[in-house]
Amino acid sequence: MYARRRRSYFVMMGCCIALFVLAWGVVRLWSVPVAVGMCVVAMVIPPVAAMVANRRGPEDRWWDDPSGDPQSDEWWDELDGKKRPR
Repeated sequence: MYARRRRSYFVMMGCCIALFVLAWGVVRLWSVPVAVGMCVVAMVIPPVAAMVANRRGPEDRWWDDPSGDPQSDEWWDELDGKKRPR
């Protein structure tokens, strides 16, 4: 899943860069409003790409990671019905 999220992030960012380059390198010669519209679309892509890349999938076991506080981890393990080896 990590590879798929990474690939989709780079594809989205590549589209973003392509939109900027095409907007001001080619499209502005025919229509400045269309070029500005392309830049507005390109402006929205990076935050969406970051959300896609940082999304956790159902197979990611982030909730089982220890927090670093032994007392808290022990308390949560007790609530979850797990016993940690000491």
